[in-house]
Amino acid sequence: MFASFRKALLARAFNPHHQRLLLLHSVKWRQRLTFLIGGLAVGLTAVGLALGSDAAQAIFRSQIAKWPYLPLIVTPLGFVLALFLTLRFFPNCQGSGIPQAIAARASTDWEHRSTLVGLRPAIGKVFLTLFGLLVGASTGREGPTVQVGASTMFLAGYLSPQRQSGLILAGSAAGVAAAFNTPLAGIVFAIEEMSRSFEMRTSGLIIAAVIIAGLTAQALMGNYTYFGYTVASLPIGTAWIAVPVCAVVGDLAGGGFSWLLVSGVGCLPVRWRSWISAHPVLFAGLCGFGLALCGLASGSAVYGTGYDQAKMVLHHSGTLSLLYAPLKLIATALSSLSGIPGGIFSPSLSIGAGIGADVAHFFHHAAPGPIVLLGMVAYFTGVVRAPITGFVIVSEMTGDHGMLVPLMTTALLANLVAGAINRDGVYHLLAARFHQKSTAE
Repeated sequence: MFASFRKALLARAFNPHHQRLLLLHSVKWRQRLTFLIGGLAVGLTAVGLALGSDAAQAIFRSQIAKWPYLPLIVTPLGFVLALFLTLRFFPNCQGSGIPQAIAARASTDWEHRSTLVGLRPAIGKVFLTLFGLLVGASTGREGPTVQVGASTMFLAGYLSPQRQSGLILAGSAAGVAAAFNTPLAGIVFAIEEMSRSFEMRTSGLIIAAVIIAGLTAQALMGNYTYFGYTVASLPIGTAWIAVPVCAVVGDLAGGGFSWLLVSGVGCLPVRWRSWISAHPVLFAGLCGFGLALCGLASGSAVYGTGYDQAKMVLHHSGTLSLLYAPLKLIATALSSLSGIPGGIFSPSLSIGAGIGADVAHFFHHAAPGPIVLLGMVAYFTGVVRAPITGFVIVSEMTGDHGMLVPLMTTALLANLVAGAINRDGVYHLLAARFHQKSTAE
C-alpha cells in the first residue's frame, strides 16, 4: 500500500500540469514578496528623507540666524561640491528625479534603466538632496523620493524581472504617496503623469505599493496631513473672480518657470552656452551665489523647501512679502539649473501659495486661505501640466474637500492657458534629455 501511495505521489509531482501550477504559484508569491519588500523600503526611505530634510534645514537656519551673510560663501561652495560629486560619482542624479523615473519606465534597455533608477542613483539622490538643503538650496525632497521609490522597486524587481516597467511605475506612485501622505494623489500621479494612461495590468501593483508604503510612513510618522487640516471655502459670488485670476497668473508663472528649466540656458548667447557646457561646476557656484542674493533680499525666506512659508500663509499664522513668490521662483530655478540633486515639487507648491497670497490682497472681502490653495493648484498645473494631480494632491494635503470644485475649475483653466507656453509638462520635457542620452550612447 505504501509503495502504491509513493508511486502515485511521484507521478503527481512529475505531472507536467502540476509542475506548471507550482511554477505559477511560485511566480505569484515572488511578485507579492516584491511589492511587500519594495513598499516597506519606499515608506522607510520617505520617512528618512523627511526627517533628514527637516534636520538639514534646521541646521542651516540656525547658522544663518547667527551669520546672515554666511550663504554668500557656503551656498556657492556647497553647490560646487554637490555638482562635482554628482558628475563624478553619481551621474543621472541631477535635478528632481521624476524625469529619470519617467525615462527609465519608457526605456527597454535594462542597462540604461539601471543608470537612472539603480542602486547608485538612489544612494546619491538621498545624500546629495540632503546636502543641498544643508547649504540652502531651494529644493524639495518629494521628487527625489519618487526616483528613490522607483529605484527601490526596480531593485526589488530582481525577484520579478518581467514586470520591471510596472514596478517602476508602482515605486514612483508609492514615493509620492509616502512623501506627502496622500495615497490617492500617488495613484493619480502614476496614471496622469508617469504613464499618461490607465493600465489594468499595473493598477493592482500601484495600489498595493501605495498601501504598503503609506502604512509604513504612517506607522513611523503618524496619520497627518501635509499642510495640516484647513476648513476653507470659496462662497459663490465675487470671490470666485479669484479663480480665473489665479489660474492665469499662476499658470503664466508656472509655465515661465518650466520654460526656464527646459529652454532658458539654450536661449543664452553661444559664448555663454559654451562656457556653461565647459564649466558646469563653476556655473553651479554662480547659481548658488545668485540664490544667496535672493535669500538676502527675501530675509532668508527662500531657502529650503518652502514648506513653512506655505503652511504659515495657509493657516493665517503670518504673512508673506509680495516679493516672496518671484524671489522663490528665481531661487528654485537657479537651484534646478545648477544641476544639483533636489526636487521642485514642494517649492512649486510654496511659490503657488505666495502667488495666491499676493492675489488675495485684491480680495479683501474673502478669506486668503482658499485663494492660497487656488494659487498652489494653478502654479503646479502650469509647471507639470497635470491638472488632476494638482487639485487632488492639494485637497488631500489639507484634508479640505469643500474646495474641490474651485480647485478643479482652477486646474482646468490653468491647463488650457499652459498649452500656449509649453507643449508638455516640465518632467516629460526633461525626461526627453535622458532618452536622448540613451540614443546617443
